[in-house]
Amino acid sequence: MNSATRANTGLALAALVPILLAGMLVGSSVLAQAVTQPASPAPAASAQPANPGPAAAPQPAKSGQAAAPAAAKDKASPAKSASTPTRSLPNRFAGRAGAYYRVVWGIDSLNVKWTESGEVIRFSWRVLDPERAKALNDKKAEPSLIDMRAGVSLVVPQMEKIGQLRQSAPPEAGRSYWMAFSNKGQLVKRGDRVNVVIGPFRAEGLVVD
Repeated sequence: MNSATRANTGLALAALVPILLAGMLVGSSVLAQAVTQPASPAPAASAQPANPGPAAAPQPAKSGQAAAPAAAKDKASPAKSASTPTRSLPNRFAGRAGAYYRVVWGIDSLNVKWTESGEVIRFSWRVLDPERAKALNDKKAEPSLIDMRAGVSLVVPQMEKIGQLRQSAPPEAGRSYWMAFSNKGQLVKRGDRVNVVIGPFRAEGLVVD
């Protein structure tokens, strides 16, 4: 290589040095800015909570609706039980008849009952006034039970060892007494109206239970 060529190469290199120095300075400045200013991090996908949408509001317990049928059921039970009829026996001697037997004969609670499979009709009463009621316990009086429907008159049977089937002891207030009429053949039926006669005492229209 001659001296002219070497001179041209030196000039070219001398011209490139400022350009290289300028490029290095610019690159250093950019690098410094990149180091001093940290890059903003990209938003993480996991940091954003998933939008579940509006939460379903809890349904209030339908206590009022559930209680209403229960209350209605509770109310219906007494109504059902209340609708069940209660059978009660009427007081057949609450009126004039009852007053008559109490005042005139000193007795109440007269009852005629079909017993022993219908073979015996039992007449009973309760004593209120022993003095007025003594006619019913008189041994000399012959009792009879008259059934107009059947056309019969029943009597108190005489038993061999017992005597008549009746109580004839002196009456006491508050005690009940009875006598039994023979109904052989069951001629007198339940529901019949009968008359009981004991000496001067007479009770009419008694219903056989």
